[in-house]
Amino acid sequence: MEAVIHTYLASFPTFVLVLIISVMLYILSKGADLLVDKAVSLSLHWGVPKMIIGATIVSLGTTLPEATVSVLAAINGNPDLALGNAIGSIIADTGLILGLAALIGRLPVDRVVVERQGKVQVWAGILLAVVSLPFFSGGNGNISRWVGWLFIVLLIIYIYSSIKWSKNPVLDGSSMEMETAFTVEEHILSEDILAEEKSPLIIQILELFAGIALVIGSSKILIPAVEISAVRVGIPQSIIAATLIAFGTSLPELVTAITAVRKGHGELAIGNIVGADILNVLFVVGSAAAVTSGGLDVPLNFYKLQIPTMLIILIAFRLFSKGDNEEITKKEGFILFLIYFVYLILNFTWL
Repeated sequence: MEAVIHTYLASFPTFVLVLIISVMLYILSKGADLLVDKAVSLSLHWGVPKMIIGATIVSLGTTLPEATVSVLAAINGNPDLALGNAIGSIIADTGLILGLAALIGRLPVDRVVVERQGKVQVWAGILLAVVSLPFFSGGNGNISRWVGWLFIVLLIIYIYSSIKWSKNPVLDGSSMEMETAFTVEEHILSEDILAEEKSPLIIQILELFAGIALVIGSSKILIPAVEISAVRVGIPQSIIAATLIAFGTSLPELVTAITAVRKGHGELAIGNIVGADILNVLFVVGSAAAVTSGGLDVPLNFYKLQIPTMLIILIAFRLFSKGDNEEITKKEGFILFLIYFVYLILNFTWL
């Protein structure tokens, strides 16, 4: 099937391929958006706590495009596309999306998320950088298959820990006010979603599967279209993956963050991005490496730009989120956005 799609797309001129890529990115984001909406609605109907939804289902849903693109790329023999998409998405999520969200509105920091998921976020990025080093694989940079399975095991541990944390959201006795505010916010948000969702349960389940189908179907067309375009234009696939594809597959997080900030729920935006960054390492890279016998090779240019930028932007966000003002300020948001902008420019000037 993939060979047929590749042959068919190769017959189109480059301009048409660019249009196809744009359309597929749009469908990809809409499919993921539909998936997240219905997963949240179903979870509320079934009585699943909202914090569990945010820590698992929402982040898993918004990260599904990256996982689908990366796994399919790895299976088709394009590991640089898979790894570039994951790392590029982390940079886009933390720099572009949180940077814009902070510039558009107020982005308060949830101390519970910072002290728990925030630590996992930074250490996941460091772990990815370490296993990508040449000495770790005994030769050229390679994330081996067993490392991929290790990431998946860590993913399961993270999800289990998130469920446990959701049952004990308060870090200490002085956080009672935060807990009360969080509970009221969650109740209002849940009531709003349930009031807006009037579809029968069976319809919501079908719409959930429709979202999954849109994500997978558009990814199967998107990958060969990008491969063909990259070859024609002369841009390495790893660079395309870390910029265009990473931005496109991060659209669900972008839409979620901007909507949350406009509605006065900036904490939700931060929580979603933190969870998405963790899943980009453990879920996206882990599953892509696990399905390939040779693992994921790490292109040399990743050591020069992609991996250092990922670490810089994660550490910067970590420092900003621990500030005394308990929010990501507009100045800090601008710095995050500036890091992403410089990274974007360097991708094309260092070709």
